[in-house]
Amino acid sequence: MKPRSRARARSAARLSLVAGGVLLAGTALTGCGSADLDKAEPEYKAFPLAGRELTVDTDNSELELVPGDVKEVKVTRWFAGWTLGGSSKASWEMDGGTLKLREHCDGLSSTCESRHRIEVPRGVALTVKDRNGTVKARGFATDLKVSADNGEIRVADSTGALDLFSSNGDVVATGAGSRQVKARSDNGDIRLTMARVPDRVETSNDNGNIRIELPRTPYRVDASSENGTTKVEVPRDDASGHSVSGHSDNGNVKVLIAN
Repeated sequence: MKPRSRARARSAARLSLVAGGVLLAGTALTGCGSADLDKAEPEYKAFPLAGRELTVDTDNSELELVPGDVKEVKVTRWFAGWTLGGSSKASWEMDGGTLKLREHCDGLSSTCESRHRIEVPRGVALTVKDRNGTVKARGFATDLKVSADNGEIRVADSTGALDLFSSNGDVVATGAGSRQVKARSDNGDIRLTMARVPDRVETSNDNGNIRIELPRTPYRVDASSENGTTKVEVPRDDASGHSVSGHSDNGNVKVLIAN
């Protein structure tokens, strides 16, 4: 082989190695690590609360909320974070009457996951603001207001007034003994099962079905769907002191007798 031909061969080999290295590096990045919340160890912290109202404000977390015979707000946290060329951590603090839960993840690539279980002193009215994550609440006798940008809302066995809204997710309330219920979703189903006769139930969504199950008694009913069917089984009385409304732009609306 001539000298110039040998030089060209060496250059081609070097280019091949470089290209292979770049490919391998790209493969390593796309196959990067991930956060595994199931392996996270729980952490515990208690926060004193002044007053009878609590707001929980979180950016990215699954939430479970329950009332308890406690004097402080007790929080259990599970957090898992992975990052390439950065850092990952979670923070929690009480600011006035607001419990702030945050994830801090940055780098070339990162994933973070968190879950919180929050025990709230009995008799405290609760407001929840969750940007991304499922919210579950059970057994509250005080007013409960929950909003989620991207996540499902599930409430069970609560008797205080309910005000529930999700931009993207189902809104579900079961065993509710509330006198006043408001449930809305931009994109998701709404399912309410009432354990006792309510004074007022208001529901609406843009895309999704609505199903309301009520104890048998006459109701003042306002139910409609622009693109879907409407079914009303409960007794109707326009003079009733108990009202129920359901409106969907794209979905079926059912007002049924609870079993």
